Amino acid sequence: MQFLDRMERRFGWLAFPGFLRFYALFHVAVYALQIFRPDLGMLLEFNREKILAGEVWRMITFLFASSASGGVAPVGILFFFFLIQLMFMVSDSLEGAWGVFRTSMFYYTAYGCLLVANFFAPAVMAGSGYLMYASAFLAFATLFPRLELRLMMILPVQVRFLGMLQAALMLLTILGNPLLAPFFLLAFLNYILFAGIPALRGQARVARSAGRRRDFNKRKLPKEDAFHRCKVCNRTEISDSSLEFRIGTDGEEYCEEHLPK
Repeated sequence: MQFLDRMERRFGWLAFPGFLRFYALFHVAVYALQIFRPDLGMLLEFNREKILAGEVWRMITFLFASSASGGVAPVGILFFFFLIQLMFMVSDSLEGAWGVFRTSMFYYTAYGCLLVANFFAPAVMAGSGYLMYASAFLAFATLFPRLELRLMMILPVQVRFLGMLQAALMLLTILGNPLLAPFFLLAFLNYILFAGIPALRGQARVARSAGRRRDFNKRKLPKEDAFHRCKVCNRTEISDSSLEFRIGTDGEEYCEEHLPK
């Protein structure tokens, strides 16, 4: 995007290398704190009325408030272990493909959209901070669709299928409650702008290129007709350049092998 290129020249200092890595580690830290303070999530969760009353920290901490939403248990520890591994790989892959500045803008857009979505949502969307991971993973699946991951270090599966599964689950959630559609649209707007639309444009360019190639092949001139052709074997100087041809007494053309005596 030329717009992002211009922004990088002017605001390159906004780049945050490894943003998603730190984001995942903050989730782990809040999870660990909730072992000792189970009520910590309520203090960090998004609350429009309390934010307007002065608790502005909730505009940031809501991203991590649901770290222990599944309960503090060995399953949660295992979940965060795999989450950190996956998000570290996603972080490095996106930065390698887009560059640090553009990837940082992708995350900043996700945060801004989540903040706006929560402000205008009719009810608190607990766990909305995890949608940043979801949008990053969809972008990862779009850029590297055939990359294989091993689920639980055993089952190999291509990233594109996991992305499709995630999109299907999100669609089912929206179908179950259509009022969530605007929230999810905002939450995944960063994916649409940075990965979805460019991917569609790339597919359209490929389709146009394939169409032009087919049209060109159709319009190609046929190969030049042979000047000599044997009446018996139908060979020509094109099919066999070593042949010599003669005109028979009947006025027809023959190769030396089939020339009538």
